Amino acid sequence: MSIPMRNPDRPDDFGATAMPLPSIDIDRLVDGQKIGRLVIRVVILSLLVQCADGFDLAAMSYAAPELIRSWHFPAASLGPVFSAGIVGMALGGPLLGYVGDRFGRRIAILLSTIIYGLFSLLIVTSHDLHTMLILRFISGVGLGGLLPNTVALNAEFAPKRLRATLIIVMFMGLAVGGILPSVVATTLQARFGWHAFFIVGGIAPLLLSIVLFAMLPESIKFLVNRNREGDQAHATRLATKLRPDLRITEQTRVLIATARKGTDSFSPALLFSNGLAWITLLVWLLFSAALVVNFFVNSWMPTLFRASGLSSDQTAITQACYYVGGIVGGLIISRLIDRWGIAAIAAFFVIGCPVVASIGTPGLSHVALMGVVFLTGACVLGSQLGMNAVTGMIYPTSIRSKGAGWASAIGRAVSTAGPIAGGWLIAKHTPLPKLFLAPLVPLVAGSIGAFALLYLCFRRFRSWRLSETAAGDPLASNAAQPITSRN
Repeated sequence: MSIPMRNPDRPDDFGATAMPLPSIDIDRLVDGQKIGRLVIRVVILSLLVQCADGFDLAAMSYAAPELIRSWHFPAASLGPVFSAGIVGMALGGPLLGYVGDRFGRRIAILLSTIIYGLFSLLIVTSHDLHTMLILRFISGVGLGGLLPNTVALNAEFAPKRLRATLIIVMFMGLAVGGILPSVVATTLQARFGWHAFFIVGGIAPLLLSIVLFAMLPESIKFLVNRNREGDQAHATRLATKLRPDLRITEQTRVLIATARKGTDSFSPALLFSNGLAWITLLVWLLFSAALVVNFFVNSWMPTLFRASGLSSDQTAITQACYYVGGIVGGLIISRLIDRWGIAAIAAFFVIGCPVVASIGTPGLSHVALMGVVFLTGACVLGSQLGMNAVTGMIYPTSIRSKGAGWASAIGRAVSTAGPIAGGWLIAKHTPLPKLFLAPLVPLVAGSIGAFALLYLCFRRFRSWRLSETAAGDPLASNAAQPITSRN
């Protein structure tokens, strides 16, 4: 007999669940769940992983004034050191995104965390900018692998109705991580100097990797999609935890609607197939725009605030406001994306233009400056977090890590211009008001690109909401089959 189809208005209704299920479709399984312990564990662990991304750039910007005083070099010389980590992320995104699509999200996240933690800790041994540049590049490779694989893992455990929200909640770790260097600056920097940021930034990920090894599950959709020996049993065990409301047994098979061809490639060509070409290009543009502004603002704010007369404590508090704003902006945009899709991204880019430009307004009081920086974080980090969610919703399972990895890579590569442009403008003694007009270029480009992407996504998905199902799977070889049971 056939298992009754679920009521689309009741995502947790699978019909007949009194008898054991011989088979169940993975999308119905995931989308029909009530959020439970397994998904909460995945989100929390991924949030902790993402703290590394926020901590890394902020830590370097906090360490910069002390490094300049200790090693006696001009501030502009730090531009390549800032950018080295970003270049490493640009390489690590597609490389470890490929590892995630080929070998699993879990192993890619573990490998990324260990690489980042180990080489961040080794930065403590640096005695010159050249050595620091090399170590930051390698640590950046590990850091770059975190985004695509955590996006994929969370997207593949999250029900469609909450997918953007859970991905962005996971990315709150980026904002939390950005706040932590201010804690290090006020508690440990006086004793350990600039080394304090890299001691914490290295030891914490290495300890976290032990927790990840013990507690982080593999993506259930990845296991079903790969379907190697042992994967089905593993997927069934996860399905039991994901849906305790169903009669899932060891004999139940977890199925995927489309069978995947055996094609694995590092190439991004699949991201341009099946009508995704212009969507992919615009996703890359928006990633680049958001990251250029983020790295420009984040890299130079502490140095510029100190140079303008703020104390170290005032600078730390003001910088923290950027990440608090990012948390608020991320929470707001997460719900807006689930409801309105790309329209939320477009709105944040447009609002960000006057907000970012106002950072350099002459005569701002410290309280007013904190408010402006807070709003900047809400717009800039909100846009960046929103784009992370979008890649997890547009691309199908077989190329999800690849899609997120290449978007991150292109964005990170372009964003190296942010710190370098800031260093060049500082070297030219550009006044503060004019300095913060520079981010308007990528913000305006992002605004235009967001409206173009909004049009394409609405035309493709026939709705404001985003759906990987509508995008199709370029590696799929057959259409969905009805789920049947056998007596």
